[in-house]
Amino acid sequence: MVQEPVSGQPAPETAPGPLQEAARAGRVRGGRQARQAQRAGAAQRGATAGVHRAIPTYDLLGEEALLRLEAAIDTLLAEVGMEFRGDPPALALWRKAGAIVDGVSVKFPPGLVRAIIRRTTPARFIHHARNPARSVEIGGDTVVFSPAYGPPFVHDLDGGRRYGSLADFRRFVQLAYASPWLHHSGGTVCEPVDVPVNKRHLDMVYAHIACSDKPFMGSVTAEERAEDSIALARVLFGAEFVEHNCVIMGNINVNSPLVYDGTMSRALRAYARANQCTVVVPFILGGAMGPVTTSGAIVQSMAEAMVGVALTQLERPGAPAILGNFLSSTSLRSGSPTFGTPEPALGSLVVGQLTRRLNVPLRCSGAFTTAKLADGQAMLESAVSMQAAILCGAHFILHSAGWLEGGLVMSYEKFALDADFCGALHTYLAGLALDDNALALDAFREVGPGKHFFGCAHTLANYETAFWDSGVADNTPFEQWQEAGSKDVQHRANAKWRAMLEAYQAPPLDPAIDAALKDFIARKKAAVPDMWH
Repeated sequence: MVQEPVSGQPAPETAPGPLQEAARAGRVRGGRQARQAQRAGAAQRGATAGVHRAIPTYDLLGEEALLRLEAAIDTLLAEVGMEFRGDPPALALWRKAGAIVDGVSVKFPPGLVRAIIRRTTPARFIHHARNPARSVEIGGDTVVFSPAYGPPFVHDLDGGRRYGSLADFRRFVQLAYASPWLHHSGGTVCEPVDVPVNKRHLDMVYAHIACSDKPFMGSVTAEERAEDSIALARVLFGAEFVEHNCVIMGNINVNSPLVYDGTMSRALRAYARANQCTVVVPFILGGAMGPVTTSGAIVQSMAEAMVGVALTQLERPGAPAILGNFLSSTSLRSGSPTFGTPEPALGSLVVGQLTRRLNVPLRCSGAFTTAKLADGQAMLESAVSMQAAILCGAHFILHSAGWLEGGLVMSYEKFALDADFCGALHTYLAGLALDDNALALDAFREVGPGKHFFGCAHTLANYETAFWDSGVADNTPFEQWQEAGSKDVQHRANAKWRAMLEAYQAPPLDPAIDAALKDFIARKKAAVPDMWH
């Protein structure tokens, strides 16, 4: 576990007054660091199975509106349908299930897709980690935060914007492991372009296994790479365990609008065939890959995702799956994608309602932004997007940390800021306590009218855990901030992630398993020449 540097002295037996506290600011700063580290340690031990939702989801629409949307989804699937290109076995599965298949076009009688999903898709399941204490439940009242996925570039204040490397990939896995607020290691946290395209998936999966003991995702860029990822998981967990338990996920993107290309559908079926989880996600930019109206985008998103989830059940009934949602808007003046805008946030709320009616786990939103730096725009847009994910009832939130520049960049500073915000969301999701301690009547009795609460027994008993304490925000007076170098939040975040990496220690991995993993990777790499496209 990574902790912040600890300095200063333990909390005093009796609380000093506000003036004495100000006079001893140096010691207070040290004590604050100690308390942050102590709380981070407790969170790392207690939050690794995800954070449990104690607040309700937000229902934007009533029954009549939801039925109207479901009817539109059925109409789209029946009249327009979808195409499955380059995957004849998928077409055969749909034909056998009762869909109308004409070449690569598949049209679905009303209610067919929904019935397949409801019949066998698990409402909740465990995604096992190699450290059982870090296994996460997907579904129910659990929310799981996972890093950003897929950026080809990385950025930090020192090195600027550049292509991602395997070294960057490993560092981000280490940071995700070190953060007490992220429950999942993620997948392609950045694209390591210094490794051949046909072999980099082996290095990425190994990095997740060796640098972390949290749950992780595998490759989906080709069916054989998906199978390699699952094979590595079998080496790690044992083939019998993998046959009956989810130990790896694959993130499957629809080629919106309304197309599954063979690369994605074959990878989807590979994960389902092995009883592993597929996260099925359309990627709809309003006005580009979908209509400009939010309601139309909701209909398209649900139709595309539902078809993918249903296909997992045709491949292997009972295979775990997550219905994903990725709505975003477009600047119609420039054609550029926009994130953190109000329309997709509203759409996420409705997708959450529709998915709850299917009784399957949901993936939604993330810390989205089109900002080029981890600045005010970045955090405002990300906060809007993450808040939508929380309120819509998402169970698995990919892109929780690091996303920058519309998903093109994985930022070290943004990662530190987003992970910190995920910590704040833990407190938000925990809701409001109403026990005797929370109501604080004893404190009122002790203090009485006209006095302060700094030194009362209730404050002393609760001061370490009463409020969320950010690891990157600066709450000091202006003069104190100025004396410390007038650092803005990006520079504080830079110091944060560097300290986390400096303190990082890899979790132990059984030497025999490590040797078997390395042997598998070496044999797979030696069997084929390098390919860079």
